[in-house]
Amino acid sequence: MRSWQADAARALLAIAGVAGITAGYVRWLHIIDATSAGLTYLLLVLFVAASSPLWVSLTVSALSALALDFFFLPPVGTFNITDRDDWIAFGAFIAVTVVASRLSAMARAREYSLRRLFDFSREALIEADTDAFRALAWHLADRFQLEYVAICLPNGEGFHRHEAGTLDSRFLPAASDLSRVADGPVEGTAGLVGYAPDVFVFVADERHPVWLMPLRRGASVMGVLAVAGRRLEAATLNALTSVVAIAVERLRLVEQRERAEVARRSVEIKSALLSSLAHDLRTPLTSASTAISNLGDASLTAAQRARQVEVARAGLDRLSRLFQNILEMARLDTGGIALDLKWVPPAEVIHAARKQVEHTLRAHVVTTVDRSGDQVVRLDPRLLATAVAHLLENAAQYSPVGSTITISDDIVSGGLSVVVEDQGPGIDPADLPHIFDRFYRGARADQQRSGTGMGLTIVRGLMLAQDGRVRAENRESGGARFSIFVPAEVRTPADEY
Repeated sequence: MRSWQADAARALLAIAGVAGITAGYVRWLHIIDATSAGLTYLLLVLFVAASSPLWVSLTVSALSALALDFFFLPPVGTFNITDRDDWIAFGAFIAVTVVASRLSAMARAREYSLRRLFDFSREALIEADTDAFRALAWHLADRFQLEYVAICLPNGEGFHRHEAGTLDSRFLPAASDLSRVADGPVEGTAGLVGYAPDVFVFVADERHPVWLMPLRRGASVMGVLAVAGRRLEAATLNALTSVVAIAVERLRLVEQRERAEVARRSVEIKSALLSSLAHDLRTPLTSASTAISNLGDASLTAAQRARQVEVARAGLDRLSRLFQNILEMARLDTGGIALDLKWVPPAEVIHAARKQVEHTLRAHVVTTVDRSGDQVVRLDPRLLATAVAHLLENAAQYSPVGSTITISDDIVSGGLSVVVEDQGPGIDPADLPHIFDRFYRGARADQQRSGTGMGLTIVRGLMLAQDGRVRAENRESGGARFSIFVPAEVRTPADEY
């Protein structure tokens, strides 16, 4: 709409220019020389043709010709031309203005095509969409106002078409037509017509031609580009084909690189997991085995025996936690978690979480802050207690012996908030974006602590299962803070009556 209004404004301004030139020569300068007037009109037409669409320049050309005939070519005041030389001058004027308008329109259209080609090239080379080939087709259709675009790539059984726009299937080329375009010359093939080198037209219906171009990578062909909806110059089609071929090759390389990166990361994760599991299994097994062996020593006192029993129990508890983590990770991966909602006081959930990791917490001072009062919440207490237990275990693992770990709960809008704070070294800023990634432990953790990196991932999974969320940050006074939120109904005992 804005483009049409701008063109209409240019047309009115050009018509006013014709009227101004005519009035200037006839009324003010009293000049009726046809040559001077014709050159002035021609200059105006050239200016208009250089800045306006073809229809505007042709309109100005026609008006200029009529004004030249009526006001300057004898007999003046009529549209009759009696002199042969005047007819020749009039015809030359019309021809020059029309040709100039046409050439200017072609030059402007080519400049516009080049600008669109440049914009499309830039978009094609930075495209990183999840369906990148289809997004590439949409960019092409949008930039060149095409009704239909398809990037057709062979898939072993035919072609996979990444399409943009719509076109009746009756007018689309079949897989055999695409194969003929990709395989080589198709002159004389039914339905396919050579339009230019490496450009062919599929004509199932004369009103809906489809241009087909092979996408080349050196001497080999990687696919076929199909476009329909408006006629483009052969040079523009060839340029588009080259850009699309480069973009397709780039996207394939990106896919290969991503697959290679995924494979490399998978190997690294498996290696790290096996190494961590081997360490985490060996340590408690060794402790428990040694403690049990020591119990066979008859010289041990009752206190020493109790100590060995405690060491064995701690090792077995650690093994139990490790296998529980593995089972919980498997359940999260398979979506095998069903919510069991119950009305419980938040303090009861915190107490259950502490009981799960009481051996790990013995070397620390644990402070509980309950801000829920006498309110109760409706949620799955087992899942929440498990998540909080993992946070407590993580805090104990990364905090100095004898330091304080604080657990606080509070009823907030929409549910329950639980915060676990420690006095450890905090979280490295580089680790914060990845702290909940599977098996991620950070550079310092790999050097200083054992563990598989599953605990925080399990916390995130348990929160997602309850439509909750978890967040990690560093405290201003030092240490880390983990906050979880679980949506839940809230009520007080008074609400029951």
